[in-house]
Amino acid sequence: MDGRRLACAGATVLALALLSGCTGSKDKPETPDLEARGTVLTTVKPTRQDLSNQISLAGKVTINPVFGIVAPTDGELRYVDRQPSKTPATRPIWVATVWRDGVPRRVEIPKDSLLAGRLMDDHADVTAGMPVISAQHAGYGIVADIDSEQAYRVSGAVKTVRGQIKNGPGPFTCTTLGTIAALPAGTIPAPPAPKTPAPQQSGQPAPAEAPEAPEAPPAESGGSEPTGMRLVCVAPDTVKLINGAAVTLEVVTAKASKALVLPVEAVAGVQGRGKVDVVGADRTRRTVDVVLGLTDGKVVQIKSGLRGDETIAVPGPDLPAAPPGGENPGDGASGAPR
Repeated sequence: MDGRRLACAGATVLALALLSGCTGSKDKPETPDLEARGTVLTTVKPTRQDLSNQISLAGKVTINPVFGIVAPTDGELRYVDRQPSKTPATRPIWVATVWRDGVPRRVEIPKDSLLAGRLMDDHADVTAGMPVISAQHAGYGIVADIDSEQAYRVSGAVKTVRGQIKNGPGPFTCTTLGTIAALPAGTIPAPPAPKTPAPQQSGQPAPAEAPEAPEAPPAESGGSEPTGMRLVCVAPDTVKLINGAAVTLEVVTAKASKALVLPVEAVAGVQGRGKVDVVGADRTRRTVDVVLGLTDGKVVQIKSGLRGDETIAVPGPDLPAAPPGGENPGDGASGAPR
């Protein structure tokens, strides 16, 4: 018995020795080294792709929508004496002229529309792009209201518009009419008063009584109602429209081919000017200024400021805080364009 106990004790001591040898200090797990504070961990490279700036608008089918015609140049506005008509124009109709340095530029309402009103006084000084005439499309059109946040993205930059009627036809190309600018109330001048006969002089026979002239017909319209900012477009004749039907409009305001782009998270700034952090070989940041172009909400075009082979940090640099008292409610310090 004593021999067996000694043998078991020896085996236990040997096992413990082997176990301690397998778990020596060399095999203890080590805590991984942390990167130095400020070291860039996520980076991207600029890429090139075709890019378009798209805006989605909610609209509806409307009968006889009103739209505005703008001055083609700066100058003095002179209206042509035209009265409203019930018949849509079969060709563009000349309704006003803008004179600049002795050169006239015509203002016309398009085919299939009616004169709705004058938006300025005759002989007024106008600037290019200012609404001067309101016209009314004859028949169905599509109208989408535009808020102030969208106005500068759409104004003067509409390339193409495609429409989709909810639970109906589409998508289809929608032809835009006029300007998106808000229109004041349009006016139509009263027709000239009929001429009255000269007073009879004494001693002369009374002239034969002229037949009573018929009264001038009243103007068909007293002008047009004011409108807010909105886009008006016309669907092809093959698309069946129902008044009041909901429509989604996809507006493309600009396009760029093979544009240099970065993810929006890598760029700080908006409206043309921005900043990015270029990462050097030592993984440190250097902030540089860039000129921004189009964005689709995922990437933003870099028009200048980068060669295209740089390594860019993500997220981008923080914008500096506004000085005390200079904050604007809509401003932020995010590293991505808004």
